[in-house]
Amino acid sequence: MTPEQIETLFTRQDGSYACARWGRPVAPIVFGVEDGTLKTVKGALEAVMTLAGHQMAETDPELGSNLMFFFFRDWDELLEVPDLDRLIPGLAPLVARLKAAGASQYRAFRFDGQGGIKAAFVFLRMQGAMAEMPAETLALTQAVQVALMWGDAAFAETSPLAVLPETGATILRPEIAGIIAAAYDRMMPVAADDKSHALRLFARLQAPAAGQPQS
Repeated sequence: MTPEQIETLFTRQDGSYACARWGRPVAPIVFGVEDGTLKTVKGALEAVMTLAGHQMAETDPELGSNLMFFFFRDWDELLEVPDLDRLIPGLAPLVARLKAAGASQYRAFRFDGQGGIKAAFVFLRMQGAMAEMPAETLALTQAVQVALMWGDAAFAETSPLAVLPETGATILRPEIAGIIAAAYDRMMPVAADDKSHALRLFARLQAPAAGQPQS
């Protein structure tokens, strides 16, 4: 990928640049699915976090669970979840906007003092194309999209996944895997709002020799 393509992945609707990674171990919980799907979601998260070199945990000492997935059929169901309006301020008008837009998914992030992700909430309306997607594909896609704070339209036109023609297996696109790993490099900031960050990610995708220092 070119630096410009990487920059696009982290560009907001207002044209600003923003990238953030998790600043603490990820402790997920999943609502609205059967045990089999639960294992698939957690397995996808473990795969992506292992790629990133980031830890997962059973619980978060401050929040209990800091990554919450909600699977449901209709947006209005969220209004019936106890105390969800305390986690998501302005929940009722948000649901109204998502319904009006015909949205199938929504993610909300919370950040720590250094700008790193400290909590995330993922809402998935299981209707239409979303409901027909294989569980493994859906889980891996969502794991990728919550591993970093991406730009608003990062995967609007191109999926982060690819299908191997030889086997039909679904995998994470190598360039996206490379960006996630680069963003979690210990020499990289936990959060960045300057476009030069994209150049530093690009440099790490060039597969430098082992042990070669990076800026």
